[in-house]
Amino acid sequence: MEDLEITLEELADIPEGSRLLVDVRDETSRAYGTIPGAEGMPDLMERARAGLLPKDRKLILFCMHGTQSLPLAEELRDLGYEAFSMQDGYGAWLRKNLLKEDRAAEAEESLRRVRRFRENLMTPFTKAIRTYDLLQPGDRVAVCISGGKDSMLMAKLFQELQRHRKFPFELKFLVMDPGYNELNRLIIETNAAALGVPVTIFESDIFDIVDSVPKSPCYLCARMRRGHLYKQAQLLGCNKIALGHHYDDVIETILMGMLWSGQFQTMMPKVRSKNFPGMELIRPMTLIREADILAWRDYLGLHFIQCACHFTDTCSSCREDGTPVSKRMETKQLIRKLHETNPDVEAHLYNSVRCVNLDTVLGYKLHGEEHSFLDDY
Repeated sequence: MEDLEITLEELADIPEGSRLLVDVRDETSRAYGTIPGAEGMPDLMERARAGLLPKDRKLILFCMHGTQSLPLAEELRDLGYEAFSMQDGYGAWLRKNLLKEDRAAEAEESLRRVRRFRENLMTPFTKAIRTYDLLQPGDRVAVCISGGKDSMLMAKLFQELQRHRKFPFELKFLVMDPGYNELNRLIIETNAAALGVPVTIFESDIFDIVDSVPKSPCYLCARMRRGHLYKQAQLLGCNKIALGHHYDDVIETILMGMLWSGQFQTMMPKVRSKNFPGMELIRPMTLIREADILAWRDYLGLHFIQCACHFTDTCSSCREDGTPVSKRMETKQLIRKLHETNPDVEAHLYNSVRCVNLDTVLGYKLHGEEHSFLDDY
């Protein structure tokens, strides 16, 4: 074990008391999943230089693929620590520990019988559908699954709703592969099979196209993905597509609009498509908090992909200087910081688009037409 890299098999031979498993990715990336028992340590080198790391234990570092942890292990060796980088990183651990057995019944039972999930997931899901009139008899809904925790939970919530439906509607579970690597494609297919979600997968080359875009690649990617989903959903005879955006996505969008584009706007619970007549987009998870989705994921011991594009399918959600790779990441971090001194900041942001006072705004748009407060002054 003189080499810098260590395999999962070699790691298993090291007693837990004589090793320290360290996830060197940033907090946002770790929130999507990490190895059980690992300690998050994005400030690893600062601690090492200050002598705050144990020298009587083997330091086993990992990132997503092993590209970031390897040079860090080498630096730690130079500082006198016995450090190793996990070969192929968290991805290797995921591949070995993918959910193989049937867990559909357990997932469904958690939404019916476990009080916190029934109250924090199923109840706000059905409330959003009622409040915003998202489903009608005879609808055929394309439930769009990206492979992440949000969309997979949405699929299970829709299945539960259909099982206890008060009127008939159909579901198609649609997955677009915009250029996932082999591991992420495998994670999606394995999770869907284990959770009893019969997915239809189609492919596109969106990641390759936006990879060369220097400005706003995430915005372009989202627009292109939505167009492909609408088209495929129509081919399946659907009149609606459902996306897994949750409460936190909504408030992040509010703040992003004000800070980065000078607009006051948000994600609407439902939107009629302008380019695909007769099609509608719905967001039935708009009242569900991300923390509750994470709790459900961890309760079942599930592991999902992040965004998996060429920008976030790396070892970090941040650049080398620590700045986020996207405005959404940056906004998410800002809200987290504001929450430290204002615990109600999320609720205030959400309510700001529910209680807009048009008497106190300089102007607004309605159906694409601009209006000024002077029009009725």
